[in-house]
Amino acid sequence: MESLSRNLNILQVSTCDIASGVEKVAWNLFKAYPQRGHTSWFAVGRKRSDDPRVLIIPNDESRPRWTRLCYKLQERLQRLGVRGATRVGGWLALLGEPERLLNKCRGIEDFHFPGTASLLKLPLHRPDVVHAHNLHGEYFDLRCLPRLSQEVPVVLTLHDAWLLSGHCAHSFDCERWRFGCGQCPDLTIYPPVLYDNTARNWERKRDIFQRSRLYISAPSQWLMDKVRQSIVQAEEYRVIPNGVDLTVFHPGDQKAARARIGLPDDAAVILFASNLVKRSLWRDYAIMKAAVQALAERQDQRRVIFLCLGEDRKPERVGRAELRFAPYQVDPIVVADFYRAADVYLHASRADTFPNVILEAMACGTPVVATAVGGIPEQIEDGVTGFLAPAGDAEAMVTRMERLLSDDARRRCLVAAAVQSARQRFDLNRQVDDYLSWYQEIIAQRRSPTVAAVGCENGHA
Repeated sequence: MESLSRNLNILQVSTCDIASGVEKVAWNLFKAYPQRGHTSWFAVGRKRSDDPRVLIIPNDESRPRWTRLCYKLQERLQRLGVRGATRVGGWLALLGEPERLLNKCRGIEDFHFPGTASLLKLPLHRPDVVHAHNLHGEYFDLRCLPRLSQEVPVVLTLHDAWLLSGHCAHSFDCERWRFGCGQCPDLTIYPPVLYDNTARNWERKRDIFQRSRLYISAPSQWLMDKVRQSIVQAEEYRVIPNGVDLTVFHPGDQKAARARIGLPDDAAVILFASNLVKRSLWRDYAIMKAAVQALAERQDQRRVIFLCLGEDRKPERVGRAELRFAPYQVDPIVVADFYRAADVYLHASRADTFPNVILEAMACGTPVVATAVGGIPEQIEDGVTGFLAPAGDAEAMVTRMERLLSDDARRRCLVAAAVQSARQRFDLNRQVDDYLSWYQEIIAQRRSPTVAAVGCENGHA
């Protein structure tokens, strides 16, 4: 077997390069690998950075001429600020490809992204491993997975449950993904479909997985348990929790952080961070708003500010509470200041796999109150490193926030335990090492038939 320490040429694949959530996970890995002596590339559907190693999957260039003209018209409409330009341009482009338009109207998921076939040709040198993240977002042809995974090792990290189902990224209480979907209770869940062809979508995905040779990871055991009960088949399965950069996210001076952000020293600041704060289907903004309002009513001498990071809106008032909004911040150093400035990080979810924002808050020494859904209980030890509350229970959140604001000794103990947990369990360096070690193992297995057979057997145990 060859040395497990050789340098690798690694290609990450994701919807876009710079964004929150899943994209941040892929971006962190992409930036970390060169620091370990490896060559790192990033293939995306939409590019937002100026990094020359971020490569756009050439879907548009591979489409018919008429379709390309429609996309150019869409770009022009967007530059002019025409309302609804993205939707209008998208439908115009579909008109140039009648089969795609028909499939969309029939509720069949769109896999027609022809640039995917050129994925291995994008870097300067053929990658040793392809590490794919979310494959929905209208940029990746899932039908390429069988061929791609035979040519090079493909690690696929699931950040939601889309690959398990006939269309939705999270199914909430629906269990139809286990045995074939169909009769979908909600076609509007992201990514939405226009017509219930979810059974056919599920069957297409099952066929793709049966012909593929994938290595599947997930950041939480909660999601991995679902994967193991689903149509997703793999050579091997691993749970590798997300990590955060502890050189950026660490405790700091709250007063100084508030001064930089523009927050008063005497207020109780409750922070929530999410892309599209009010409109996120996965987050329960209404419950958080109700909890903060109730908390403000019980704070006789202290004003309460609910600070929402991720959407630019005008300030509001709800009862005695102030609601402030801040736009999405690209710079992680600025984001860390928001955590340090807060007294409590509040996170109410309807569905969540393993939110990085909770890890960032813990690492910054900001106590967390979160709903016990999805993989969140794997991040927080209730009453030790943070507080968990039942989903939809505003009163439980209020009680836990009051405890943090009134009991300084308990707060200090919880903060110390949270910071220690972040350092031991959620360091980005640990995540990077785990993936690099796995890449090397996979490559060695693929080149050694005996070891590969053992690895495959272990993966399906």
